[in-house]
Amino acid sequence: MPAAQELLREAGARRLGAVCVGAAGMATLGDDLRARLPDALAEAFGVRRLALAADAVTAYAGALGQRPGAVVAAGTGLIALGAVPEGFVGGVAGTDGDSGADGASGAGRVPGADGVSPTDGVSPTDGLRDAHGSARTDTASATGATGGDTLWATGGWRRADGWGHLLGDCGGGAWIGRAGLEAAMRAYDGREGGSKPLLARLEAVFGPATGLPGQLYPRPDRPAVLASFAPEVGRCAGEDPVAEAILRAAARHIAEAAEAVCPRLESSEVALTGGLFRMGAPLLTPVREELAARLPGVGITEAAGDPLDGALCVAAALASDGLRLPRDPALLSIV
Repeated sequence: MPAAQELLREAGARRLGAVCVGAAGMATLGDDLRARLPDALAEAFGVRRLALAADAVTAYAGALGQRPGAVVAAGTGLIALGAVPEGFVGGVAGTDGDSGADGASGAGRVPGADGVSPTDGVSPTDGLRDAHGSARTDTASATGATGGDTLWATGGWRRADGWGHLLGDCGGGAWIGRAGLEAAMRAYDGREGGSKPLLARLEAVFGPATGLPGQLYPRPDRPAVLASFAPEVGRCAGEDPVAEAILRAAARHIAEAAEAVCPRLESSEVALTGGLFRMGAPLLTPVREELAARLPGVGITEAAGDPLDGALCVAAALASDGLRLPRDPALLSIV
C-alpha cells in the first residue's frame, strides 16, 4: 500500500480507476488474497474495479495483450497459457472460413492492450471446463471437430505445465540445469552420456563434484540452484553435443506445452517470455524450429512487454470496460 501511494503521488494522480494484482500462486493458493484484497484496496484507494490474476495471466497480457494465442513463460520453472478473448470472431486455422486477420472485429482499441474491443456476437464460453479446471468451449460445436480434438475457437484459457520441478516445469531453467548437472556427474563417474565440458563447468561453479549433493539437497531453494546452471549448459552447447542435446530436448518440451494450449486460429500467435530465453540462440533456435514443426502457420512473436506491463494492460482495459481476456475463478477473477 505505501509503495502504491508513493507512486500515485509521483504520477500526480488523485485516484485509481482500476487495479490489477498479478501474483505467483494466485491460481492454486490465492483464496486468502481473493478474500482480503478487495476490501483492503477499496478502503485504501476507493477502488471498485479489481482484477486478481495469476502471474501467468499477466505474463500473457504483457506478451500478447488481448490477442488470441499462447505464451510460454520460462524462468526457473515453465508454464504455457493459451487464450481466446471473449467475443472473438475469427477463422479456425486450416479451414476455409474467414481468417479474422486482426483477431477480432469491433470498435476502438483498448488502451495499452495491443488488442481490440471485439463484438459481442459470440458466446464466450459454454460452461465446460478443461482438465485443469479452466474455462473452455465445446470444441466440437465451435470448430466442427470430433471428440478428442484440441481445436477451440471462442473464449477460455488453456494451461499446460507449471507443476513445479518435481512434477513438471519441463524445459524450464531447473529442468535444463538438472539435466546438465546429471551429465556432468555421469562424466565424473565415467558413465555413458556424460559431458566433460559440463563437468568442468560444474567444478568451476560449485567446486569438487563429490561435494555437489551436500550443497544441493539441504537447500530450500533447490529449483533456483538447479536453474543457475542452465546458462552453463547454454555456453557449452556450441562445442558439446551432450549440452546441445539437452537444449534440443528442452525445446521439444517448450513446443509441446505451446502446442497443447495454442488456439488453432489463423490469427493466433505464440510469444516467449521470461528470463530463460535470454540464453539466446542455443535455446531459441531449436525452440523456433520445434514450434514451426508443431504449429505450422502460427506466428512466433517477441513478447511486447513483461508481466508488469501485462498487469497495467489488464487494469487499463478494466477501467475502460474493454477487458476481453476470459474470466476464470482461479486465473483471472474480477471484483
